Amino acid sequence: MKSNFHPLYQSKKSEIVELINNFNSSGIIFGDGNRNTIKLFDLDSTKVNVKSFKKPHLLNAIIYRYFRKSKARRSFEYANKLLENEIGTPQPIAYFESFSLFGLKKSYYISEHLECNLTFRELVQIPEFPENEIILRQFTRFSYLLHQKGIEFLDHSPGNTLIKKNENGNYDFFLVDLNRMIFHNSMSFDIRMKNLCRLTYKEEMVKIMSNEYAIVSGESEELIFRTLWKMTTDFQNQYFIKRRLKKKLKFWKK
Repeated sequence: MKSNFHPLYQSKKSEIVELINNFNSSGIIFGDGNRNTIKLFDLDSTKVNVKSFKKPHLLNAIIYRYFRKSKARRSFEYANKLLENEIGTPQPIAYFESFSLFGLKKSYYISEHLECNLTFRELVQIPEFPENEIILRQFTRFSYLLHQKGIEFLDHSPGNTLIKKNENGNYDFFLVDLNRMIFHNSMSFDIRMKNLCRLTYKEEMVKIMSNEYAIVSGESEELIFRTLWKMTTDFQNQYFIKRRLKKKLKFWKK
């Protein structure tokens, strides 16, 4: 088992290794675990989040062994890079990888567990959520900051931003599910708009985001909305086509 630890947790190596060794028999399951399994553990006074990635099929196992970094390793390295750029994400602790000659067998990413007030999904599903528009505008500014720093978060979707109200009454944002990112020197307008198109299907929310993005960027609000709304509707159409196709292909499971 290969591992790498954040400097803040070097002194806790043995305890963290024990968490991984006992992953299957202990811990509290967190989330639905459709693809990967997440469990919560206590590490002294700190609650930690351990993500066990689904075992890859043979081809991907070979790729992750010899040609590409595992999802766990990328999550750890990208978390550190985000923090270097002063972008919120739960504190990374360590990652583990288990290999055979035939490739990657198992991998784990460990971070501090962050209790939040909501995710972006609640803004979409609950229009009357307190301070909904304020949060949406602050989130848009956060997204613009990502773009200014050249960070393309490829999984910028409703469940992957944790939102927490701070002591000043404003909101802080924390990215999770980090294994798919691109770091650019600069991001074109189309890349930036495409990065926002998976967040909501609601036109009124896209209008607010377009207005706030125009305020902070100085770019045309009309152009931002027209581009972002087209990309949003295109994404939604593709999403539901794929969903219907999956149902048809899996009819035999009923």
